Amino acid sequence: MKPLDPRLVRTASAVRTHLAVSVLSGVAITGLILAQAWLLAHVISEVFAGSGFAPLGWAVAAVAGIALVRALLSYAAEASALHSAARTKSILRRRLIDRVTGDGTVWTAQRGEDGEAPKAGELVTLATRGLDALDDYFARYLPQLVLAAIVPVAVLAVVFWADWISGVVILVTVPLIPVFMALIGMHTQNRTERQWRLLSRLGGHFLDVVEGLPTLAVFRRAKAQAALIRRVGEEHRRATMGTLRIAFLSAFALELLATLAVALVAVEVGLRLLGGYMDYQTALLVLILAPEAYLPLREVGARFHASMEGVAAADQVFTELERRRTADGGAPAPTGERSPATGGDLRLSGVSLTYPGRDLPALSGVDLTVRSGERVLLTGPSGSGKTTLLSLLLRMNTPSEGRVEVRAPGGAWEPLESVPADDWRLGVAWVPQHPYLFDVSVADNIRLGAPDTPLERVREAARLAEADGFVSALPDGYDTRLGERGARLSAGQRQRIALARAFCRDAPLVLLDEPTAHLDPENAAAVRTAVDRLLRGRTAVIVAHDTGWAEAVLGARVVELPLPGREGALNR
Repeated sequence: MKPLDPRLVRTASAVRTHLAVSVLSGVAITGLILAQAWLLAHVISEVFAGSGFAPLGWAVAAVAGIALVRALLSYAAEASALHSAARTKSILRRRLIDRVTGDGTVWTAQRGEDGEAPKAGELVTLATRGLDALDDYFARYLPQLVLAAIVPVAVLAVVFWADWISGVVILVTVPLIPVFMALIGMHTQNRTERQWRLLSRLGGHFLDVVEGLPTLAVFRRAKAQAALIRRVGEEHRRATMGTLRIAFLSAFALELLATLAVALVAVEVGLRLLGGYMDYQTALLVLILAPEAYLPLREVGARFHASMEGVAAADQVFTELERRRTADGGAPAPTGERSPATGGDLRLSGVSLTYPGRDLPALSGVDLTVRSGERVLLTGPSGSGKTTLLSLLLRMNTPSEGRVEVRAPGGAWEPLESVPADDWRLGVAWVPQHPYLFDVSVADNIRLGAPDTPLERVREAARLAEADGFVSALPDGYDTRLGERGARLSAGQRQRIALARAFCRDAPLVLLDEPTAHLDPENAAAVRTAVDRLLRGRTAVIVAHDTGWAEAVLGARVVELPLPGREGALNR
């Protein structure tokens, strides 16, 4: 584990500012330590020699003033460190979220045991609890690291000036502390990383259980999952206690080593003082400064263990950012404008997709062309890859084999990857099987893909989606908050809100995934009516098991996907 990760320094100017402040405050604190030690030695030696307190009032006041200034400097340095930590955490979280949501890859589907992307719960733990642990790194470890680099050198210089024999003793014993720290650090690094991995797993399991609690309760498996969380939590507890045990033992070892070193200095100073080879003020100065040479190094060792969790989390963030930057492969940056290719033709040539960690492909050898303005109805047995094909068109995954190409009206064929994912999605309207509604107003849920849409346009979109009637009946109409996941609405109403989103977005390419699955006949009929309006003048790819869609989507070309690995007709 590096004492200072250069990637953190490059992350934000706040880190560089914090380092500059730490160095300046460290230099100032070092000067105050030396001045305070000399003043204390002077006052005590003068009092011991018989001088009264009256002529030493200035020195006593100076000692008190230095103590106050040191406290103020420490407070200012810690406040600056916490501010820098907050800014750095914010930057890392934004970069992580941008990288996770903006590179066109579905990270929730990619998780392996050998360094692949973490799943949702682990990323939540990483971005919250993990990065919060950087506070100790910035506020306590880095300042102590600066002091450990400055104070021992300054103390050694003063001690050598005052008494070279004591200086030699300190010079020989001080390096032992960093050596022991390095040995202990190498032993504890793996344990700390294991502790962090277990915490990430615990977060992932907990999120999975919370999201699936209704299903677990119905199948009477809630207690079994609670036992799993208890087991992972117990593993994390044991790992944490093991790490803390090593931290306490290492602190004890460093304290014992520093105490013995100071005692060695005290013994040789005392013997020479009794023999008359050293004056009292010099002896006091050496004895006061000797502990200060070891204290910053001991504190670095103690703070290092407290900050390692945050450093491990930051290292995982950088690993995730680097992994996704490599996966991007130099993809063009988004322009914030809808790509004209979304209104053109689509072509899939020999497209296959195998998810990480799986042996069988989810989609295999698909050849399909969708002309501009055409309606394509995807059918096939469960597991044939219909939803996977939509995920490729949504830029949520990339093919393992084959090519997905697009052609703008009047243009040439080009790889879909050549179009920035954000620009492509601006021209795509997606209605999933289980649309996610947020705990905001109905209007804000409808204008999710077009946040600047005026209320009149939102109402029109709802009317076209057969949603205006039930929305107007809500207590606050379009200002009604829907609750978490749209809890105030039925499944059919949530589906029509998702269709209203598509109308509001007014995109040339429409993708629908089982829009009437699990709906009663009345709601299914309302959704089909709204979909028929939505598809007019647009290119559409619809996934459906419901046989009623063949009649509802007039003029649609039916494409049947076979199970991967089996031969079957694609077009009919």
